[in-house]
Order: sequence, then C-alpha cells, then structure tokens
Amino acid sequence: MAITVLLADDHQLVREGLRALLECQPDIRVVAEAGDGVAAVELARKYHPDVVVMDIAMPKLSGIEATRLIRSELPDTRVIVLSMHGHQKIVVDVLQAGATGYLLKDCAQEGLAQAIRAVKANLTFFSSGLADTVIQEYPRPQDGVVPGAVPDLTHRERQVLTLIGEGQPTRQIAATLGVSVKTVETYRRQLMNKLEVKSVAGLTKHALRLGLVSLGS
Repeated sequence: MAITVLLADDHQLVREGLRALLECQPDIRVVAEAGDGVAAVELARKYHPDVVVMDIAMPKLSGIEATRLIRSELPDTRVIVLSMHGHQKIVVDVLQAGATGYLLKDCAQEGLAQAIRAVKANLTFFSSGLADTVIQEYPRPQDGVVPGAVPDLTHRERQVLTLIGEGQPTRQIAATLGVSVKTVETYRRQLMNKLEVKSVAGLTKHALRLGLVSLGS
C-alpha cells in the first residue's frame, strides 16, 4: 500500500514541484495540498495521511503550530518540516511540536522520498549535518561508554526514551507499551531527572546522541 502524503506550502509552485517529485515514486501518493497552516490541519483531519510535508513559514497558522495540532489529534500521522534554515532553535522547536523529520528545502529533491519512507517506518530523519546542530550542546559520551548504552536507565526507561526520540506522543507510547498515560508521564519525568533536561526536545536529543533512533544521511 502506498504511503499517503499531504503537502503543505504557501507557494503553489513549490507544491507542484514536490508533487512532481513524489509522483515518480511508486510507493508514495500525494492525497492533498494545503496553502496555509489552517488548511493543513483541516486536510489532515479529513484524509489522515501517513505523512505531512510541512513548510515552516505558513500563513494563518505557522508550520510549527500546525504540526503541534496534527500530532496531538492524529498520532499516527508523521510530520516532516521543510525549511530554508537549519538554526538550532528552529530545529528544537520543530521537535517539541512533534515532528519526526526536518528537511532543508535545498535538499528536498534528493532527500524527500527517503525522508518520507524513514518517518513512515517510525525513524527520525534530518538533512545531512542537522544532527550535529540538534545535539551539539550535549557532551560526547565519556571514555568507555559505548554509544547506545545507557547504563543508568532501566529497560523500560530505554524503551520510553526510544519512542520519544521517534516522535511518538504520550498516548501512542502508552498504547505501544501497554501501560497507562500516567505511567508514561511518570517515566518521562524520571528520564528528565536522570538526564538533567527539562523538555521533550531535550530527551529527543539524548535519544539521538545515544543512537537510540536512526538519522537520515
């Protein structure tokens, strides 16, 4: 079954270019296009696409806010944000909103289809070089610590951290693990305390640094 995609960009020519690019992919099907953030949310509610490709600078409702709404209402829909810029704050804001992909527009021609397939497979995808932007504020692992190993975390905490790194919302994590939402929230607080971070974006960056989630090349 083809991966269904909603394109959200305020420039019609950009949308046409992205559609033309994706129409060449036999496993990807564009089901709708939106020219502003409000329309993106409404069309996502209507079509329940597998993936939304979202421009970050959208009229009526920003791409970040539209992403936040879509992810809260449609936890099975993944969002890839498109941007001209790779500034750390923007990337972190996007992660906090629930996006699981961040693609620079000048990389879209080569990487968009790959990004769509990655996020549909519950992986996290960034344009080449952006991973360093996301995790640069974190120190490198200490000598003797194997990347991906988290000796101070329990098995369940590792699971929760991995799912957070994949961009899954609390309700979906609870369903995946077969526990209550309250239990997931408790694990999240424990992770924040142990890893000394104050946000979901901080947890996501730790999951990236520790190799618990995959990145696009």
